[in-house]
Amino acid sequence: MDLKLDNAGLSPYRNFTRAEWAGLRADTPQPLTRDEITRLQGLNDRLSLSEIEEIYLPLSRLLSIYVGSTQKLFRAMQKFLGPEQTGKMPYIIGVAGSVAVGKSTTSRVLQALLGRWPNTPKVALVTTDGFLLPNAVLEQEGLMQRKGFPESYDLPALLHFLSDIKAGRRPARAPIYSHFNYDVVPHETVEVDQPDILIVEGLNVLQTSRPPKDGKAIPFVSDYFDFKIYIDADEAILERWYVERFLRLRGTAFRDPAAYFHRYAAFSEAEADATARSIWRSINLVNLRENILPTRQRADLILRKGGDHEIEAVSLRKL
Repeated sequence: MDLKLDNAGLSPYRNFTRAEWAGLRADTPQPLTRDEITRLQGLNDRLSLSEIEEIYLPLSRLLSIYVGSTQKLFRAMQKFLGPEQTGKMPYIIGVAGSVAVGKSTTSRVLQALLGRWPNTPKVALVTTDGFLLPNAVLEQEGLMQRKGFPESYDLPALLHFLSDIKAGRRPARAPIYSHFNYDVVPHETVEVDQPDILIVEGLNVLQTSRPPKDGKAIPFVSDYFDFKIYIDADEAILERWYVERFLRLRGTAFRDPAAYFHRYAAFSEAEADATARSIWRSINLVNLRENILPTRQRADLILRKGGDHEIEAVSLRKL
């Protein structure tokens, strides 16, 4: 007899509809004002009060449970290891997903909500854009058309930063990226001084590579994460969002003569639309398919978005 495996039954995730997930909020208070919510949303993202209440408040409640358990374990380890185990070990949350999916908005909302919990008043946010190699290096290496791909990052610097955070060194420093200049800002850093939680947002933060056959240690960025989030949406939706964002920037930031992409400001709408779709399909879609989407199943939580930017379903990895 032919036996067929039920893939759904074998899934490591528990799946929730939006309504089911919203019910997990319990009595978690809503601390954000409408003005705060408006400031948190991205350029082409939409963030409603219902999104906060139905998606992000249950998520902040869940994360507070995870963080509290980790803090309790750390205190037990301090007692076990003795006085040599000192300092504070921050809880690190990784947020991954495609270009234009809304990673920055999600990260800022989580930072705002988690900072309201009594055991995590200090929440820092770092984007891996700052760890991109400078444009001069990318041009020298022929990687400008691969910007955002794994090979375009200064991986040793990123790993060193995360190692400093986990070791409780203070302060740790992360480089700063300018989207206006489309480049890393030379000699400028942001200090991250022993936060309770660090949120790390980036395209490829969940990626691994093929492990060596000799068993030698090769650290991955995600090795330093305590909780991993992937934001998901269909390719066609992502392309539409990317084009919409590009067209909005064409009429705003790109108009500044000092902007890196100023040349696009003079494009007609049809020219800008065609250019945006070309960039999406030749660079961002390739990166999504080759490097980003394959890491989705490594996440502890998957937030599935629909065409209106609202999260329609949630998948939580089973313990």
